[in-house]
Amino acid sequence: MEVAPLHRESSSSGSINKHLTDDGKYVRYTAEQVEALERVYAECPKPSSLRRQQLIRECPILANIEPKQIKVWFQNRRCREKQRKESSRLQTVNRKLTAMNKLLMEENDRLQKQVSQLVCENGFMRQQLQTVTTDASCDSVVATPQHSLRDANNPAGLLSIAEETLSEFLAKATGTALEWVQMPGMKPGPDSIGIFSISQRCGGVAARACGLVSLEPKKIAEILKDRSSWFRDCRNLEVFTMFPAGNGGTIELVYSQIYAPTTLAPARDMWTLRYTTSLENGSLVVCERSLSGYGAGPDAAAAAQFVRAEMLPSGYLIRPCEGGSIIHIVDHLNLQAWSVPEVLRPLYESSKAVAQKMTIAALRYVRQVAHETSGEVVYGLGRQPAVLRTFNQRLSRGFNDAINGFNDDGWSLMNADGAEDVIIAVNSTKNLIGANNSAHSLSFLGGILCAKASMLLQNVHPAVLVCFLREHHAEWADFSVDAYSAALWKAGSYAYPGMRPMRFTGSQITMPLGHTIEQEDLLEVIRLEGHSFAQEDAFVSQDIHLLQICSGIDENAVGACSELVFAPIDETFPDDAPLLPSGFRIISLESKAKDTQEVLTTNCTLDLTSSLEAGLAINHTAVDGSSCHSLRSVLTIAFQFPFESNLQDNVATMARQYVRSVISSVQRVAMAISPSGLSPVLGPKLSAGSPEALTLAHWICQSHRQVLLNYHLGAELLRSDSVGGDSVLKHLWHHPDAILCCSLKSLPVFIFANQAGLDMLETTLVALQDITLDKIFNESGRQALYTEFAKLMQQGFACLPAGICMSTMGRNVSYEQAVAWKVLSAEENAVHCIAFSFVNWSFL
Repeated sequence: MEVAPLHRESSSSGSINKHLTDDGKYVRYTAEQVEALERVYAECPKPSSLRRQQLIRECPILANIEPKQIKVWFQNRRCREKQRKESSRLQTVNRKLTAMNKLLMEENDRLQKQVSQLVCENGFMRQQLQTVTTDASCDSVVATPQHSLRDANNPAGLLSIAEETLSEFLAKATGTALEWVQMPGMKPGPDSIGIFSISQRCGGVAARACGLVSLEPKKIAEILKDRSSWFRDCRNLEVFTMFPAGNGGTIELVYSQIYAPTTLAPARDMWTLRYTTSLENGSLVVCERSLSGYGAGPDAAAAAQFVRAEMLPSGYLIRPCEGGSIIHIVDHLNLQAWSVPEVLRPLYESSKAVAQKMTIAALRYVRQVAHETSGEVVYGLGRQPAVLRTFNQRLSRGFNDAINGFNDDGWSLMNADGAEDVIIAVNSTKNLIGANNSAHSLSFLGGILCAKASMLLQNVHPAVLVCFLREHHAEWADFSVDAYSAALWKAGSYAYPGMRPMRFTGSQITMPLGHTIEQEDLLEVIRLEGHSFAQEDAFVSQDIHLLQICSGIDENAVGACSELVFAPIDETFPDDAPLLPSGFRIISLESKAKDTQEVLTTNCTLDLTSSLEAGLAINHTAVDGSSCHSLRSVLTIAFQFPFESNLQDNVATMARQYVRSVISSVQRVAMAISPSGLSPVLGPKLSAGSPEALTLAHWICQSHRQVLLNYHLGAELLRSDSVGGDSVLKHLWHHPDAILCCSLKSLPVFIFANQAGLDMLETTLVALQDITLDKIFNESGRQALYTEFAKLMQQGFACLPAGICMSTMGRNVSYEQAVAWKVLSAEENAVHCIAFSFVNWSFL
C-alpha cells in the first residue's frame, strides 16, 4: 500500500516521513530512522528487496517498519528528488525565457524605431544626403574621424575619445546606428544560445549577439577582455598604457595581433583604445576602437608581416538580471580586404565569418565557462575543464603559428623562390618544453620543419570533408610518417635512425575527452594501431596516440571555419605534454559574380588547383540550394616535423613529398563526396548526397517493390510513405540491413553501399569501388551465389541462406539471410546493377 500518490509533490513530501503501523495508523519516522534511510539512499536510490531486508536487519531502529513501507519510502524519496530536479530545471528555463523575451522586446522596439526612421526619409532627402556625404547612412559611421595615439599624453583627450566611442557603441548595440539583419540559420528561440545579427550595409564587416549567461557582469567582462583565451585567431594582446577615468572606469591602450587564416594572406594588427565603465542603470560596458597615427607595432622588425586593420566602435554591454547577466556583443571591423588576393576577399568582406569567429565564439566561450563553473560539464579521463581548455588553445595556437611562420618566432623559409607549391619553413629555436615540466624538453632536436600549402576546393562542404578526414585517418595519412613523428616523443628516441616500414592495421580508436555545450568543438585522443615489418620490432607496440580537436562540423553553420588539428602525444597523456600540431583548415568562400577562371588565376600560389581544373567539369547547377550551389572553399594544410641537425634536408624532402601525397588524397576524397561526383581518375562516384545516389536509391526501392508484387514475398525494403522525394535516400542510407550494389561486369565491383554496408565491409565510399563481389564471400558463400545466379537473372531475385562473409579488414561477418535482386533503371527498364541486402549481420 503506497503512502501517497507519487505524482504530487505536496503529498509525497508530507508522507515520506510517515509510515503505516499494524493498527492502520500513520506514525512519523523518527530522525534516526530518516537518517538511516537517507544514508542508504545516498548509496543506492533504488535498493533491491534483499537490500531492504538487509537494511532492516542491520538497523534495529527500523525493525518495526514493514519492508513494503520501506519500499514506499524509497519510491516517494525518488519521486521527490525527481520533482526537485524538474522544478529546478523549469525555473531555469523560465528565467531564460524571461530574459529572451526581454531581448526580443528590445529588438522589436529597435526595429520599430528603424522603420519609423526609414519612413520619414523620403527619396529627395536620400538623394541630397548622397551628394553631401561620401556615403549613405551606415557609411557615415565609417566616416567618423580616427583618433591619434599622439593624444595618449593627454588624459582629458583620451577621456573625450572614450566617451565618444561609448556613445557610438551603444548606438550600435541597442540603437539604429547600423541596419542589422538576422544571421542566416540562427533563429532565436528557447533552445538557442542567443540572438545573432549581421550588418550588410556598413563600412567593413559587423556582427552583433545578445544572450543570457549565468555569470556576474564583472566576471564576464574579465573573460571577454582576455581576447586571446577565446578568439583563436588572436596571436597577441598587450596593454601598454592604463589611465583611470574620472567616473571610476579605466582607459587602456592595447596592441593586438591577429593570425592569418591561410598561407595566402598576411596577418593583421591593431592599435586600439579600450574603455571600461559602468552606466547609471548598473550595466557594465567595455568598448573599443582603433587609434591611428602610431605606425608599426612594438617590434618594428616584424611589422612587415602585418597589415594594419581597423576596429570601429565595438565592445560588450553587460546588464545584470535575475540568474546572471544579459550580454550585448558588437564587432565592427575593417580588415583591409584590398591587401589579399581577390579569390580570398570574400573571406575578409563577410560579416558572417566575423560573426562565427568572434561574436558567436565569444558568447559560446562565456557560456562554456558558466557551465563548467556550475559543474554541469562532465569530461573524460578525469581531466579538469581548465586543463582541457588549455590543450584546445595550445593546439589552435601551434597550428596558427605553423601556418603564419612569423620571423620573430624564429621561422625562416627554405628555397623561397615562389615556384614551389608546398612551402617549407624551418625553425631552429622552437620551444617544445611542456607547460611546467622541463623533462619534456626536446633540446636534442635540430629544430622544427613545417610543410604547408593552400588550395581551392569546388562544390564540397567544409564540414563534410573535415568529418570524413576525422573518421578515416587511413584514407589520407601515411602510418610510417606518423610513426616517425610520434617516435620522437618517446624516451631515448633521439637515436631514431629514420622512418621504418610499418602498416596501419585498420583499427582507429577514439577516446572522447570533452566537447563544448553546443558540440561545435570536439577534443579527443585517437589511437592508431600499427604493426612493424621489422622483425626486431615485432613484439613492440607500434600504436600511435594523437591529441585531436575537431571544430566547425555543423553543416548548417553559415560562415563557419572547419578544422581538424592533431598532435602526437605520449600514451601517458601528461597535462604538460609538448605539442607539435598539424592539420587541416577549410574555410568557405562566398560566391561572387566573377569568372571562375579569372579568380583561380589571381595568384600564382594557387597552382595546386590546376590538377582539379584539368579534369573537373564544374557543375553550376544547384543540387542543394542551401549548401552546395557553386560552393567554393580554401583548404590550408600544415604539417610539422621535428628533425635532427644532420637530417634537415632529408626531412624536408620527405615532408614535401608527404604533403603532396596528402593533397592528392584530399582532392580524391573531395571529388568523391562532391555533389558533382566527378573525378578525373576514378570516374563517377556515388556519395551520400549526390543526385546519382538519389536516383539509384529510387531504382533500388522500386525494383525491390516490383519483385514483392510479382512473387508475393515478405515486407518492403522501405515503407511506402517514406519513399517520396529526397527522403528515400536518407531512409535507405540509415537502413539497419547492409545494402550493397555491384556492377554487372565480368568481375563485378561494388558501386554503392549504405552506412550499414560500409560498416559491415569496414570500408569507405572512396575505397568501395576497389572491392570485387567475390572477395567478400567465403567458399560456401560463393558456391551459394553461383547456384542462385541463374535464378536471379531469370526471375529478378534470389535468396541466399545464412552464411559468413568477410570485411576488408579480414574479419568474419555472419548474416541470417542475403537477398539479391536486379535493379532496373526507370527510363530504359534495363538492368543497371545487382543489389544485395544482408539481414541481421554481425561480426564474429
